Amino acid sequence: MNSATRQRIALVPFVVLLVALVAACSGTGTVSQTPAATSTATTDTSPSPVSSPTPSQGPFSLTTSVGDGGQVPVDHRFMAVASGGTVTSVSLTSTDPRPEKKTVAGEVSADQTTWTAASLLEPGVSYTAVVQASANSGEPVSRTVSFSTAPLSLKQQVFVYNIIGAGQTVGVAMPVVVSFDTPIADKTSFQRHMHVTSTPAQNGTWSWISDTQAHWRPEVYWQPGTQVDINIDVNGVNAGDGRYGQESKRAGFTIGRAAQINVDLAAHTATHLVNGQPTRVIPITAGKSGFETRSGTKVIMERLDAVDMNAGTTGTNRNSPEFYDLKGVKYAMRVTQSGEFIHAAPWSVGSQGKRNVSHGCVGMSTDNADWLMANTQVGDPVVYTGSSRALENGNGWTDWNITYEQFKKGSAL
Repeated sequence: MNSATRQRIALVPFVVLLVALVAACSGTGTVSQTPAATSTATTDTSPSPVSSPTPSQGPFSLTTSVGDGGQVPVDHRFMAVASGGTVTSVSLTSTDPRPEKKTVAGEVSADQTTWTAASLLEPGVSYTAVVQASANSGEPVSRTVSFSTAPLSLKQQVFVYNIIGAGQTVGVAMPVVVSFDTPIADKTSFQRHMHVTSTPAQNGTWSWISDTQAHWRPEVYWQPGTQVDINIDVNGVNAGDGRYGQESKRAGFTIGRAAQINVDLAAHTATHLVNGQPTRVIPITAGKSGFETRSGTKVIMERLDAVDMNAGTTGTNRNSPEFYDLKGVKYAMRVTQSGEFIHAAPWSVGSQGKRNVSHGCVGMSTDNADWLMANTQVGDPVVYTGSSRALENGNGWTDWNITYEQFKKGSAL
């Protein structure tokens, strides 16, 4: 979400109407019903779900997790609990102007004594809860509670900045890459609300790459044809340091065919494989002495029909004999954050298949680069061997350059 959108959200004057549980008698957090049918008021409570197999046979009481007129943080989950009876229904509504936020869904427990909201709340909003219950005596009870949530400034809100690959068909090494616009201090709470499911199911885990980005990868490469669903359900979740998630985001992608590129830097070849079988062996050139291409397992991060390449972006001085400024380099596939690409290099055709003369990228003829780009996807693994320079952790999507056990160490759970 861009800053302008966030500002609009932050500046909307949310006015929420909150209806609390209303019994035949008045009360704040609890309605109690003795055999004489009297009622009492109690302080606000946040009851835990009741798990007893049968409803209590004692005096009836109806408790809500916030009392009438109360104010709660956005990570509050509204609950209504009946003792000596059952909860029959709850309507929880707000005056949030967004249609999808006007009603909060929930469900009643198996023993019908507890109703729990399915989601957390929105900041600076008023809510109304209407709770219908039934005492074991058969008498119906209704209670209405109105409450509000504490407002949050823009700096107190954390947004899901991006989910890479959403809606695309990607390669078997594609990690789930989720970025947030501000640092997450309480990664444990956030990760508990970040879910990846796949069909067919495949085991995997999250790993925090930084305070603002987390990756999820399966234990082994994705199975071709897998449907991946990503649910970053962090709306209202405490991110630590006084910040809370604002807006959940859901996305997904599909895993395409099992393609891979093996780059042999010593033999000056790139072999394209599908389902483990070679489809083309391409003569290449790679990084020369002083600019060695990194060995390791990389992943195609983006595919560009053309890109400008300037040595200044890698720290090379304009006055250096190694400086270059290339416009419109064709069929470029990025594999590292530091600037390594696989791309067309018609200027080095005479060296391709024979020696390494580049500044770190893998170059090939225009025809071969055109063919390779047409037969690759974002998320395809590219395995480099033959140089003494190792790929640095975090320089691109390096999730597969370490073992699964090492990757799991980055999990907050």
